[in-house]
Amino acid sequence: MMFQNKVVWITGASSGIGEQTAYRFAQEGARIIVTALESDLLEKVVEKCKQLGAPDAASLPFDLSKTDELEALADKAWNTFNGIDVFYNNAGISQRGTTVETEMRVIRKVMDVDYFAPVIMTKVILPRMIERGGGQLVVTTSIAGLFGFPQRCAYSSAKHALYGFFETIAAEEYDHNIRVTIVCPGRVKTNISLYALEKDGKQHGKMDAGQAGGVTPQKAANQIVRAVYKKKREVRIGSKELLMAQIKRFLPGLCARLSRTIEPM
Repeated sequence: MMFQNKVVWITGASSGIGEQTAYRFAQEGARIIVTALESDLLEKVVEKCKQLGAPDAASLPFDLSKTDELEALADKAWNTFNGIDVFYNNAGISQRGTTVETEMRVIRKVMDVDYFAPVIMTKVILPRMIERGGGQLVVTTSIAGLFGFPQRCAYSSAKHALYGFFETIAAEEYDHNIRVTIVCPGRVKTNISLYALEKDGKQHGKMDAGQAGGVTPQKAANQIVRAVYKKKREVRIGSKELLMAQIKRFLPGLCARLSRTIEPM
């Protein structure tokens, strides 16, 4: 019971990595708060969390693109069980479209959900964690946050920005017992490509081949919960595509050439 009676708030928890991570935290005795758009799906997640061992579970359905209301959401989450020990910013939307073709409103929406929403909510939760003696922030970035990826101008930008924001917190607040774990997935078999926004804002509506061949959300969740328990700075989830991160680090020129030729996942 690694998280016995710890309060864990997870966004993007109606499916995929968020849902499965909620179940793993529940199995470890955590009290769970889940947020996503779909209230009906969240209720099912809440019930299963309770069945798996969570002493308490609650849902806070919300549209994270409504950035002017996010401070109130974070306040409500904090007060649900009188504090939060682990705040997992997992929610996000992806994008499909070249930089030239993608409309500015699409770029703004992706940035709002994937970057500004976590920033706004974290700025509410973080000082309260500090005042209470510490806590842990977890955030889902992407391998696309480590290097530019074709047809992901907005998504890759948001994920790069998350690295900068949360690594800064890790440096600033270490002595206040704040720990940060960055989750960096490659290909995970989730619905993210189904809901990705195309150049004009329409949903992509199909499972990309790379996504379909990815690791399961259950496997990802197991790795994430272990990494959070061990307070790791970063955990990378995926398969052979993760080699690109090492290539970028040691052979950046080769990485640039490969990124021009690889199929968008």
